[in-house]
Amino acid sequence: MKEYAGRVLMIVQNLPVPFDRRVWLEAKTLRDHGYRVAVISPKSKEFSSSYEYLDDIHVYRYSIPFEAFGFWGYFLEFVYAWIRTAILTAKIYIWHGFDVIHACNPPDTFFLLGRIYRLLGVRFIFDHHDLSPEMYQAKFADRPNQWVLKTLLLLEKLTFATADVVLATNQSYKSVAIERGLKHASNVFVVRTGPDLHRLEQRKPRPELKRTKPYMVCYLGEMCPQDGVEYLLDSIRILVYDLGVKNVHFCLIGGGPSFADLQALSHQMQLNEVVEFTGRISDDLLCDYLSTADICVDPDPYSEWANHSTMNKVMEYMTFAKPIVSFDLYETKLTASKAALYVSANDTRAFAKGILNLVQDPQRCKQMGAFGRQRVLSTLSWQHSVPSLLRAYKTVLGREENKVYGEIKKLDRKHSFLMPHD
Repeated sequence: MKEYAGRVLMIVQNLPVPFDRRVWLEAKTLRDHGYRVAVISPKSKEFSSSYEYLDDIHVYRYSIPFEAFGFWGYFLEFVYAWIRTAILTAKIYIWHGFDVIHACNPPDTFFLLGRIYRLLGVRFIFDHHDLSPEMYQAKFADRPNQWVLKTLLLLEKLTFATADVVLATNQSYKSVAIERGLKHASNVFVVRTGPDLHRLEQRKPRPELKRTKPYMVCYLGEMCPQDGVEYLLDSIRILVYDLGVKNVHFCLIGGGPSFADLQALSHQMQLNEVVEFTGRISDDLLCDYLSTADICVDPDPYSEWANHSTMNKVMEYMTFAKPIVSFDLYETKLTASKAALYVSANDTRAFAKGILNLVQDPQRCKQMGAFGRQRVLSTLSWQHSVPSLLRAYKTVLGREENKVYGEIKKLDRKHSFLMPHD
């Protein structure tokens, strides 16, 4: 039987694996450093298998038979997904066992599994992807329910209390874990979702992707109510109909619950001739689009969630040496620095003028892009996050636990019938 540094079960509900870039990078990194890794995630059209042994990682998926809309829709989705996850967790524990549950949010409900399996000696890592209370406020800004908000804060508190170790995506999230979650700083590790330079490679531009226009502006990311794509569409409307800009093609890459509504809004704004919705695309085609783009955009409007979150799209733009237009957000400025042009929060006219300013200044675009690319190479790429992830696992398992696990493995070699073989 193969020896492992530890056995890890990763749980994610928000996105399927391997589409969830952060989870897949973590899983592959742990695999490369001697851990046996299994992942539970939902299915999607692109990833519909219930089980795959993918890149030496066990991937278990479940289907969600309905699309969530509104508060009750999301609530039912969370409950259903939690039950399906709990069933798979029990099966995986019986089949293979695990020493660590590595749970990603949202939602902040998997602490219950952490508490159950703690009785069997399993450790719990909370991978803090999103500020759930602040995300709720951003999604339902026009009709927030204070009881829901208080419930989300309670669930977050219980998750932090259960976690042996917390993985924070940036310093703002680390501060939340310490101040709101009451975690000791030594048990909170900043693991940025840095770009994978093996996946994202610069290529020769493909001019045909610009649809006969001399310039192309790209958006990459999920299309949810809080992501601000409607702000981008309004900015494009201003550029085309108020400022008379006719030489730019806009490419919006990604999918999500708001995808159809945004397509309808684009049609309503009479932007069909200048706006392309690609949906979710392969990594190969993504590299072509981002290598061809002249400018990239992050239209996330100001909210407490957006202000303190690191947007993966920003670092991916920087990987391709692209200048960025963004609203003025705290963590975005810390990440992109001089690689982005910042405009007043939620001001679509200012956003439109920012795009126009960069279109008219190719030399500035070149300098901004080069700065961003170098910042990724020197500071932000995934390889710079790996040491912190491994330190977190060393902390959660500890030397004594590793020693005990090694003794168990010696026993397994003598009595291999005790556990199923991989």
